[in-house]
Amino acid sequence: MTAPLVAGVDGGGTRTRVLLLARDGAIAGRAEGPAALVRPDRPAPAARVVADTVRRAAEAAGVALPLPAIWAGLAGAGRASVRRALEASLRDERIGRAVRVGTDVEAAFHDAFGDGPGVVVVAGTGSVVLGAAEDGRRLQVGGWGGVMGDEGSGYHIGVSALRAIAAATDRRAPPTALTAAVLDLLGLNRPRELAAWAESATKADIAALAPLAIRAARSGDGPATAVIRGALDALGDQLSTAVRELFPPAAGVPPTVALAGGLISPDGLLRADAEQLVASAGGHLLPRTVTPERGAARLARRLDHVAG
Repeated sequence: MTAPLVAGVDGGGTRTRVLLLARDGAIAGRAEGPAALVRPDRPAPAARVVADTVRRAAEAAGVALPLPAIWAGLAGAGRASVRRALEASLRDERIGRAVRVGTDVEAAFHDAFGDGPGVVVVAGTGSVVLGAAEDGRRLQVGGWGGVMGDEGSGYHIGVSALRAIAAATDRRAPPTALTAAVLDLLGLNRPRELAAWAESATKADIAALAPLAIRAARSGDGPATAVIRGALDALGDQLSTAVRELFPPAAGVPPTVALAGGLISPDGLLRADAEQLVASAGGHLLPRTVTPERGAARLARRLDHVAG
Protein backbone atom coordinates (compact mmCIF):
# COMPACT_ATOMS: atom_id res chain seq x y z
CA MET A 1 0.00 0.00 0.00
CA THR A 2 1.48 3.37 -1.01
CA ALA A 3 -1.10 5.73 0.50
CA PRO A 4 0.22 7.38 3.68
CA LEU A 5 -1.45 6.05 6.80
CA VAL A 6 -1.69 7.26 10.37
CA ALA A 7 -2.30 5.12 13.46
CA GLY A 8 -4.66 5.54 16.38
CA VAL A 9 -4.07 3.50 19.52
CA ASP A 10 -6.41 2.67 22.40
CA GLY A 11 -4.46 1.04 25.22
CA GLY A 12 -6.11 -0.03 28.46
CA GLY A 13 -5.90 -2.54 31.24
CA THR A 14 -7.24 -5.44 29.17
CA ARG A 15 -6.04 -4.98 25.59
CA THR A 16 -4.50 -2.61 23.06
CA ARG A 17 -6.21 -1.80 19.77
CA VAL A 18 -4.62 -0.09 16.77
CA LEU A 19 -6.47 1.36 13.79
CA LEU A 20 -4.74 2.55 10.62
CA LEU A 21 -6.44 5.40 8.82
CA ALA A 22 -5.71 6.81 5.38
CA ARG A 23 -5.61 10.55 4.93
CA ASP A 24 -8.98 10.37 3.15
CA GLY A 25 -10.49 8.79 6.28
CA ALA A 26 -10.69 5.21 5.01
CA ILE A 27 -9.83 2.44 7.49
CA ALA A 28 -6.79 0.60 6.17
CA GLY A 29 -6.03 -1.92 8.89
CA ARG A 30 -6.36 -3.03 12.50
CA ALA A 31 -4.47 -5.05 15.09
CA GLU A 32 -5.01 -6.05 18.70
CA GLY A 33 -2.44 -6.70 21.39
CA PRO A 34 -2.15 -7.23 25.16
CA ALA A 35 -2.79 -4.63 27.83
CA ALA A 36 -0.86 -1.35 27.70
CA LEU A 37 -1.84 0.02 31.09
CA VAL A 38 0.79 2.60 31.96
CA ARG A 39 2.77 2.33 35.18
CA PRO A 40 4.01 5.87 35.89
CA ASP A 41 7.27 4.56 37.34
CA ARG A 42 7.87 2.23 34.35
CA PRO A 43 6.28 3.61 31.14
CA ALA A 44 8.59 1.74 28.76
CA PRO A 45 6.70 -1.64 28.83
CA ALA A 46 3.47 0.05 27.72
CA ALA A 47 5.36 1.77 24.90
CA ARG A 48 6.73 -1.58 23.73
CA VAL A 49 3.23 -3.07 23.63
CA VAL A 50 2.03 -0.12 21.56
CA ALA A 51 4.99 -0.36 19.19
CA ASP A 52 4.60 -4.11 18.68
CA THR A 53 0.87 -3.75 17.98
CA VAL A 54 1.46 -0.90 15.51
CA ARG A 55 4.06 -3.02 13.73
CA ARG A 56 1.62 -5.89 13.35
CA ALA A 57 -1.07 -3.56 12.01
CA ALA A 58 1.37 -2.05 9.51
CA GLU A 59 2.58 -5.49 8.40
CA ALA A 60 -1.00 -6.68 7.89
CA ALA A 61 -1.77 -3.56 5.84
CA GLY A 62 1.42 -3.90 3.81
CA VAL A 63 2.75 -0.47 4.73
CA ALA A 64 6.29 0.44 5.74
CA LEU A 65 7.26 2.14 8.98
CA PRO A 66 7.66 4.77 10.24
CA LEU A 67 4.13 6.08 9.74
CA PRO A 68 3.63 9.83 9.31
CA ALA A 69 1.81 10.16 12.65
CA ILE A 70 0.67 8.13 15.66
CA TRP A 71 -1.69 9.24 18.43
CA ALA A 72 -1.89 6.84 21.37
CA GLY A 73 -4.58 7.09 24.03
CA LEU A 74 -3.35 5.11 27.02
CA ALA A 75 -4.90 4.45 30.41
CA GLY A 76 -2.62 5.85 33.08
CA ALA A 77 -1.06 8.53 30.85
CA GLY A 78 -2.70 11.45 32.60
CA ARG A 79 0.47 13.16 33.86
CA ALA A 80 2.47 15.33 31.47
CA SER A 81 5.77 13.82 32.62
CA VAL A 82 4.49 10.30 31.91
CA ARG A 83 3.25 11.31 28.47
CA ARG A 84 6.61 12.83 27.62
CA ALA A 85 8.40 9.64 28.70
CA LEU A 86 6.06 7.51 26.62
CA GLU A 87 6.47 9.74 23.58
CA ALA A 88 10.26 9.50 23.91
CA SER A 89 10.05 5.70 24.14
CA LEU A 90 7.78 5.50 21.10
CA ARG A 91 10.10 7.74 19.08
CA ASP A 92 12.95 5.36 19.98
CA GLU A 93 10.86 2.52 18.54
CA ARG A 94 10.88 4.33 15.13
CA ILE A 95 7.26 3.53 14.34
CA GLY A 96 6.11 7.09 13.64
CA ARG A 97 7.64 10.41 12.60
CA ALA A 98 5.18 12.43 14.70
CA VAL A 99 4.07 10.83 17.97
CA ARG A 100 1.62 12.09 20.56
CA VAL A 101 0.38 10.36 23.72
CA GLY A 102 -2.87 11.22 25.51
CA THR A 103 -5.37 9.28 27.56
CA ASP A 104 -7.83 6.62 26.52
CA VAL A 105 -10.77 8.79 27.61
CA GLU A 106 -9.56 11.62 25.35
CA ALA A 107 -9.56 9.20 22.42
CA ALA A 108 -13.07 7.99 23.29
CA PHE A 109 -14.35 11.55 23.67
CA HIS A 110 -12.95 12.59 20.29
CA ASP A 111 -14.59 9.65 18.55
CA ALA A 112 -17.91 10.50 20.18
CA PHE A 113 -17.96 14.28 19.93
CA GLY A 114 -14.87 15.62 18.16
CA ASP A 115 -14.51 19.22 19.31
CA GLY A 116 -18.15 19.51 20.32
CA PRO A 117 -19.94 19.31 23.65
CA GLY A 118 -20.92 16.10 25.41
CA VAL A 119 -19.96 13.68 28.15
CA VAL A 120 -18.23 10.33 27.80
CA VAL A 121 -18.29 7.67 30.51
CA VAL A 122 -15.60 5.00 30.37
CA ALA A 123 -15.99 1.91 32.55
CA GLY A 124 -13.72 -1.00 31.79
CA THR A 125 -10.73 -2.11 33.81
CA GLY A 126 -10.67 1.47 35.13
CA SER A 127 -13.24 4.27 35.03
CA VAL A 128 -13.41 7.99 34.27
CA VAL A 129 -15.88 10.60 33.03
CA LEU A 130 -14.88 13.44 30.69
CA GLY A 131 -17.20 16.24 29.62
CA ALA A 132 -17.08 19.38 27.50
CA ALA A 133 -19.60 22.20 27.76
CA GLU A 134 -21.09 24.28 24.95
CA ASP A 135 -18.59 27.06 25.74
CA GLY A 136 -15.62 24.70 25.51
CA ARG A 137 -15.02 24.20 29.25
CA ARG A 138 -13.82 20.69 30.06
CA LEU A 139 -14.10 18.67 33.24
CA GLN A 140 -12.74 15.25 34.16
CA VAL A 141 -14.41 13.43 37.03
CA GLY A 142 -12.72 10.31 38.40
CA GLY A 143 -9.76 8.73 36.68
CA TRP A 144 -7.72 8.78 39.90
CA GLY A 145 -6.39 5.25 39.47
CA GLY A 146 -6.75 2.09 41.51
CA VAL A 147 -5.68 3.50 44.87
CA MET A 148 -7.64 6.77 44.87
CA GLY A 149 -10.48 6.05 42.50
CA ASP A 150 -11.64 3.84 39.61
CA GLU A 151 -15.09 3.65 41.21
CA GLY A 152 -17.57 1.74 39.07
CA SER A 153 -14.82 -0.03 37.10
CA GLY A 154 -14.10 -3.71 36.69
CA TYR A 155 -11.15 -3.32 39.03
CA HIS A 156 -13.29 -1.60 41.66
CA ILE A 157 -15.89 -4.36 41.42
CA GLY A 158 -13.21 -7.05 41.63
CA VAL A 159 -11.63 -5.52 44.74
CA SER A 160 -15.06 -5.12 46.36
CA ALA A 161 -15.87 -8.75 45.57
CA LEU A 162 -12.63 -9.91 47.24
CA ARG A 163 -13.44 -7.80 50.29
CA ALA A 164 -16.94 -9.30 50.43
CA ILE A 165 -15.38 -12.78 50.42
CA ALA A 166 -13.00 -11.81 53.22
CA ALA A 167 -15.84 -10.39 55.32
CA ALA A 168 -17.94 -13.51 54.77
CA THR A 169 -15.03 -15.79 55.65
CA ASP A 170 -14.47 -13.85 58.87
CA ARG A 171 -18.22 -14.05 59.61
CA ARG A 172 -18.37 -10.28 59.67
CA ALA A 173 -20.91 -10.44 56.85
CA PRO A 174 -23.33 -12.99 55.37
CA PRO A 175 -22.04 -15.87 53.25
CA THR A 176 -21.76 -15.12 49.55
CA ALA A 177 -21.78 -17.19 46.39
CA LEU A 178 -18.78 -15.14 45.32
CA THR A 179 -16.52 -17.30 47.50
CA ALA A 180 -17.06 -20.53 45.58
CA ALA A 181 -17.23 -18.76 42.21
CA VAL A 182 -13.93 -16.93 42.62
CA LEU A 183 -12.07 -19.89 44.12
CA ASP A 184 -13.27 -22.08 41.25
CA LEU A 185 -12.21 -19.53 38.63
CA LEU A 186 -8.73 -19.18 40.12
CA GLY A 187 -8.23 -22.85 40.97
CA LEU A 188 -7.77 -22.17 44.68
CA ASN A 189 -8.94 -24.29 47.59
CA ARG A 190 -9.45 -21.89 50.51
CA PRO A 191 -10.45 -18.22 50.81
CA ARG A 192 -7.26 -17.43 52.70
CA GLU A 193 -5.30 -18.29 49.56
CA LEU A 194 -6.86 -15.25 47.88
CA ALA A 195 -4.65 -12.89 49.86
CA ALA A 196 -1.46 -14.20 48.23
CA TRP A 197 -3.13 -14.27 44.82
CA ALA A 198 -4.26 -10.66 45.13
CA GLU A 199 -0.77 -9.49 46.12
CA SER A 200 0.64 -10.54 42.75
CA ALA A 201 -2.47 -10.05 40.60
CA THR A 202 -2.52 -7.37 37.92
CA LYS A 203 -5.26 -4.80 37.65
CA ALA A 204 -6.68 -6.77 34.72
CA ASP A 205 -6.63 -10.00 36.76
CA ILE A 206 -8.73 -8.40 39.48
CA ALA A 207 -11.05 -6.73 36.97
CA ALA A 208 -11.68 -10.17 35.45
CA LEU A 209 -13.61 -11.05 38.63
CA ALA A 210 -16.28 -8.44 37.82
CA PRO A 211 -18.41 -10.71 35.59
CA LEU A 212 -18.66 -13.23 38.44
CA ALA A 213 -19.91 -10.51 40.78
CA ILE A 214 -22.44 -9.28 38.22
CA ARG A 215 -23.79 -12.78 37.62
CA ALA A 216 -23.97 -13.50 41.35
CA ALA A 217 -25.87 -10.27 41.91
CA ARG A 218 -28.36 -11.17 39.20
CA SER A 219 -28.86 -14.51 40.90
CA GLY A 220 -29.92 -12.73 44.08
CA ASP A 221 -26.73 -12.99 46.15
CA GLY A 222 -26.92 -10.22 48.76
CA PRO A 223 -23.23 -9.28 49.12
CA ALA A 224 -22.72 -9.36 45.36
CA THR A 225 -25.80 -7.18 44.87
CA ALA A 226 -24.33 -4.66 47.31
CA VAL A 227 -21.04 -4.66 45.37
CA ILE A 228 -22.72 -3.94 42.04
CA ARG A 229 -25.11 -1.40 43.49
CA GLY A 230 -22.17 0.45 45.05
CA ALA A 231 -20.28 0.45 41.75
CA LEU A 232 -23.25 1.80 39.81
CA ASP A 233 -23.96 4.45 42.45
CA ALA A 234 -20.36 5.64 42.23
CA LEU A 235 -20.40 5.72 38.44
CA GLY A 236 -23.71 7.57 38.47
CA ASP A 237 -22.31 10.11 40.92
CA GLN A 238 -19.38 10.83 38.61
CA LEU A 239 -21.69 11.27 35.63
CA SER A 240 -24.15 13.45 37.52
CA THR A 241 -21.31 15.67 38.71
CA ALA A 242 -20.07 16.26 35.16
CA VAL A 243 -23.59 17.01 33.91
CA ARG A 244 -24.35 19.37 36.80
CA GLU A 245 -21.13 21.33 36.40
CA LEU A 246 -21.13 21.59 32.61
CA PHE A 247 -24.81 21.51 31.66
CA PRO A 248 -26.82 23.28 34.39
CA PRO A 249 -30.61 23.06 34.02
CA ALA A 250 -30.82 26.83 33.52
CA ALA A 251 -28.93 26.46 30.24
CA GLY A 252 -31.76 24.33 28.88
CA VAL A 253 -29.40 22.13 26.87
CA PRO A 254 -29.35 18.50 28.07
CA PRO A 255 -26.07 16.76 27.23
CA THR A 256 -25.48 13.83 24.97
CA VAL A 257 -23.70 11.05 26.87
CA ALA A 258 -21.53 8.38 25.28
CA LEU A 259 -20.72 5.06 26.94
CA ALA A 260 -17.42 3.26 26.40
CA GLY A 261 -15.39 0.51 28.04
CA GLY A 262 -15.94 -3.21 28.39
CA LEU A 263 -18.53 -3.07 31.17
CA ILE A 264 -20.85 -0.55 29.47
CA SER A 265 -20.18 -0.98 25.75
CA PRO A 266 -23.18 -2.16 23.69
CA ASP A 267 -22.52 -5.79 24.67
CA GLY A 268 -21.24 -5.00 28.17
CA LEU A 269 -22.77 -6.68 31.20
CA LEU A 270 -23.72 -3.34 32.78
CA ARG A 271 -24.90 -1.58 29.61
CA ALA A 272 -28.58 -1.46 30.54
CA ASP A 273 -27.73 -0.18 34.01
CA ALA A 274 -25.49 2.51 32.51
CA GLU A 275 -28.25 3.63 30.16
CA GLN A 276 -30.47 4.12 33.21
CA LEU A 277 -27.73 6.25 34.80
CA VAL A 278 -27.69 8.45 31.71
CA ALA A 279 -31.45 8.96 31.92
CA SER A 280 -31.27 9.68 35.66
CA ALA A 281 -28.60 12.32 35.06
CA GLY A 282 -30.82 14.06 32.51
CA GLY A 283 -28.74 13.14 29.48
CA HIS A 284 -29.47 11.69 26.05
CA LEU A 285 -27.62 8.52 25.05
CA LEU A 286 -25.34 8.75 22.01
CA PRO A 287 -26.97 6.24 19.65
CA ARG A 288 -23.79 4.74 18.22
CA THR A 289 -20.84 2.71 19.39
CA VAL A 290 -17.78 4.61 20.58
CA THR A 291 -14.49 3.37 19.11
CA PRO A 292 -11.58 5.03 20.96
CA GLU A 293 -8.89 3.90 18.51
CA ARG A 294 -10.84 5.59 15.71
CA GLY A 295 -10.91 8.81 17.71
CA ALA A 296 -7.15 8.45 18.29
CA ALA A 297 -6.57 7.91 14.55
CA ARG A 298 -8.51 11.08 13.73
CA LEU A 299 -6.33 12.96 16.20
CA ALA A 300 -3.30 11.44 14.45
CA ARG A 301 -4.57 12.86 11.14
CA ARG A 302 -4.48 16.32 12.71
CA LEU A 303 -0.98 15.65 13.99
CA ASP A 304 0.07 14.56 10.50
CA HIS A 305 -1.39 17.74 9.01
CA VAL A 306 0.51 19.92 11.47
CA ALA A 307 3.74 17.96 11.02
CA GLY A 308 3.38 18.03 7.25
